[in-house]
Amino acid sequence: QDVDHATLSRLELERKVELLMDEIGFLKKLHEEELRDLEVSAPSPAGLAEVEVCKPELTAALREIRTQYESIAVKNLQEAEEWYKSKFADLSDAANRNHEALRLAKQEMNESRRQIQSLTCEVDGLKGVNEALQRQMREMEDEFGEEIGNYQDVVGRLEQEIQHMKEEMARHLREYQDLLNVKMALDIEIATYRKLLEGEESR
Repeated sequence: QDVDHATLSRLELERKVELLMDEIGFLKKLHEEELRDLEVSAPSPAGLAEVEVCKPELTAALREIRTQYESIAVKNLQEAEEWYKSKFADLSDAANRNHEALRLAKQEMNESRRQIQSLTCEVDGLKGVNEALQRQMREMEDEFGEEIGNYQDVVGRLEQEIQHMKEEMARHLREYQDLLNVKMALDIEIATYRKLLEGEESR
């Protein structure tokens, strides 16, 4: 959602800058056309004295028009710059928030990895115990036929415990995968914000 907002903000900024450049181009074109009109309507030598009388008034009028156009352009540029600074600050805040979320996700992922490693070691230990008991049971089966039932109960409990450990490990693996997916999504989002920020700074 923050990425979509940043994209919309960038597009809005580009649109506003484009409109501003169009407006400035229009004002320059209008000013040039007025100058050409004045050149085309230049007086003949016979009317030169009259033009010399009106020339200060024309110069003042042109100066006033140019001042108005420049004032409008400066105002629009200032508004665009303030809007850009505000959007840039919003993008920076969003990037900082995602950096913090990524740090927390990495911390949780590391904790899940440690838990998975601990459970894996425990499961391996239980497997070793189970295998040893099974070997011992086979060796003693003929000699201690009456105790086979007891060993089978022990083996059954161990197998249940192993199954429980496997389920726990599977659950932690799913949590680890979810955290890994979150991390990847945050990495992509941060990379997107970084590109947007670099693009805005290059303007």
